[in-house]
This record gives sequence, structure tokens and C-alpha cells, in this order.
Amino acid sequence: MRFSKQRQAILDIILNSNNHPTADYIYSELKKDYPELSLGTVYRNLSLLSEKGLIQKVSIQNHSDMFDKNLDHHAHIVCSICGEVCDIDTGLIDSIMSNISNDNNILIKSYDITFDGICNKCK
Repeated sequence: MRFSKQRQAILDIILNSNNHPTADYIYSELKKDYPELSLGTVYRNLSLLSEKGLIQKVSIQNHSDMFDKNLDHHAHIVCSICGEVCDIDTGLIDSIMSNISNDNNILIKSYDITFDGICNKCK
């Protein structure tokens, strides 16, 4: 995959982010340095980066799609007060998934778990 300046800039925003940026956020950040950039270009590049496994697309009900640099298996929590999406360690969940796989003679390749709750800042 060829990396244009714009594609690299999109990836850099995600890799340097401490949260889960949306396409709109990325677009607004890059528009300053790339005035010719279109929102469609951002969406196409995010889709490609996600398909290639360089970032993870996070789809949460009633939220815009977000993008995550953390490619490890993990869950998310959506704060019901501020709306922030945070990563959660899933050591126990991984163990449960392994048991489900073994008990049902199936192979779970991936999962997507989102909890609703209150983040540490709002608690």
C-alpha cells in the first residue's frame, strides 16, 4: 500500500491520539494543513487503513464511527455522562471467550464488546 502525505497524516493523528478520533475530527485537524482535503478522502483512507489492519474501526450505537490505534483484543466503555469512549483490558473476557469456544466446539476469531457506564473522570 502506497502512503501519500495525506494518508500518513491521517494515520499519524490516530497513532498520536489518546482517544478514539472520528473521521470528522481527523478531517477538521488536517484541513488546516491540507486545504484541498475532502471528507470523502478521509473516509476512504480510514476504511483502507482499517482493512489493512493498521487501525481498528470502533462502531458504537448512537455514535459516529471512531478509530483506535490499539489493535489488541479489548473492549470499550462509553461514559453515559461525558460520552468519552475508553479502552478496557479484557483478560477475563478473553478467558470467557476461550471457554465459550471450547464448550461449543467453535472458533471465535474476534469480538466487539462495549459497556455503558461512567468513566474515571466523571465518577
